[in-house]
Amino acid sequence: MSKYNLPECAKLCLSTGETCPNKDCRMWIDYETEQNCSLVSIYQNGAMTLEEVAKRLEVSFVRVSQIEKQALKKLSKRIKI
Repeated sequence: MSKYNLPECAKLCLSTGETCPNKDCRMWIDYETEQNCSLVSIYQNGAMTLEEVAKRLEVSFVRVSQIEKQALKKLSKRIKI
């Protein structure tokens, strides 16, 4: 992800190093290390494995895998594959 593709709020968070205060944003996450922004997290880390996500959320790998399967099931219903 290029820094140029980020929304202005994420660019501002990256340039100032401040955390995002906008909890109403769809991209807001409770993770101050990456300015509370999922887009900043992706920009800094790239794609993450399910195991990395589990460690960050402090839940088991199995639980993250279950959530992934549920999300994929919902998406497949929406796009009617």
